Amino acid sequence: MIVKEQWKCIVRIIIMGIMMTLTSLGISAQHFEGSWESLQQYKCPEWFRDAKLGIFLHWGPSSVAAVDDWYGRNMYVQGHPAYEYHVKTFGHPSKFGFKDLIPLWTAENFNPDQLVRIFKQAGARYIVPVATFHDNYDLWDSKYQHWNSLNMGPMKDICGLWKKAVLENGLRFGVSTHMDRVPSWFNTSRGSDDSGPLAAVSYDGNDPRYADLYGPVNDEGMDWPYLPKNPSESWRKTWYLRTKDLIDKYQPDLLYFDGGVPYVDFGLELVAHYYNENQIWHNGRLEAILNLKKTRVSGAYREGMCVQDLERSKLEGIKAEPWQTDTSIGPWFCRKEGKYETPNAIIDMFIDIVSKNGNLLLNIPLMADGTLDSESENMLSEMGKWMAINGEAIFETRPWIIYGEGPTSVKQEYSEEIRENFTSMDFRFTTRDEVLYTICMDWPQGGTSINVKSLSTEQETGDIADISLLGYKGPVKWERNGEGLKIFLPEKEPCAYACIFKIIFD
Repeated sequence: MIVKEQWKCIVRIIIMGIMMTLTSLGISAQHFEGSWESLQQYKCPEWFRDAKLGIFLHWGPSSVAAVDDWYGRNMYVQGHPAYEYHVKTFGHPSKFGFKDLIPLWTAENFNPDQLVRIFKQAGARYIVPVATFHDNYDLWDSKYQHWNSLNMGPMKDICGLWKKAVLENGLRFGVSTHMDRVPSWFNTSRGSDDSGPLAAVSYDGNDPRYADLYGPVNDEGMDWPYLPKNPSESWRKTWYLRTKDLIDKYQPDLLYFDGGVPYVDFGLELVAHYYNENQIWHNGRLEAILNLKKTRVSGAYREGMCVQDLERSKLEGIKAEPWQTDTSIGPWFCRKEGKYETPNAIIDMFIDIVSKNGNLLLNIPLMADGTLDSESENMLSEMGKWMAINGEAIFETRPWIIYGEGPTSVKQEYSEEIRENFTSMDFRFTTRDEVLYTICMDWPQGGTSINVKSLSTEQETGDIADISLLGYKGPVKWERNGEGLKIFLPEKEPCAYACIFKIIFD
């Protein structure tokens, strides 16, 4: 008698055979192999291009301390604020290490369905929780790592609960994994104080009983927190097996690596496995998104085999292929004294990204108990109000022939803070069908009109049949000449933040 698992294996083999046959005939289903040439046949699925907004979720044992995004590393660096806080609050890291922080993270008020509904109301179309951070602790039912959220800490399959809530709310589910850096990132746990009463006393990372948490001993040095330069084959295989287990168990439609492809000898095979399996999950359709970054220190990258991700950065112009910015409303993890961006800054950044064919993956740092702080709640509420009026100019749209106009420039550079301060003379454009959405990035205070130079009669854009203002029920007056499209404004803006004019061409 054939058992259930055997049937699954047989069905997978049949489907893979069909996919390979279709590929050989030039039909849409693809079979990927673990090579750059094969993976560069990848095409971004339409769902991602339509979605525009995702929610990123950095959350874990570090949220208990709530003082540093890299708490697990910096708590072992004598003199660092995280070290000082740790010694004062929990004790010396030779006695109370990161491993001892894990039981304190219980996520007692975690309600994923409630949270996902809040994210959805804010406009999110996909949700991406961190499955494994650099601290090597798996927030899921991990086959190869017993340091996981089901065995210790919350005693819950955090990723499984996220996935259930996400799918029940009709959104796309993704995961991120950052564990490739563990052997170098956690090197500090194997150090000791340079001075003081406990100088030269080893931190708990030197205890071989905890090697499976703090990672293998290596020669990267304390100052290298990135992808190991000389990783052992054992560690590379561990990374492959754990990541493959995550993919196979949770079947994400988005997989995010915090860099390029780690460990190319294993990494390319893993990417091919992900793309092939994703097609099986979706009856032959490729719905997979792999987010990778161009980076000198964390993995390999080639254009065309993934969706490019820019951490804390943006593009200066339109990119032909879809791309993504990932950033946070403040720190990556919740902090007691974290500084948050304003809703206006986040919405303006989002609009600029969408106008250039990009998506925004916006991190919301949950508190240790699994709830939102008041600033996060306000941010999501304000975004939801704006989306309710203006969402049609965002979702399912595509870039126009130019992304916009105006005096405020955007640079492609890493920044922990949003530096742009858009004005009422800055405009961004999106399109859908025969409609051009013209987005005025700031309502002109005291002004009675705006002028869009890119829509003057000198431009070959066709005749305008109608103009309306989203959120405003009255008629909109306008005139057009060689200087631009002049739109007269109502007395009061229809919403907070950017306003959007819907232009229909004849």
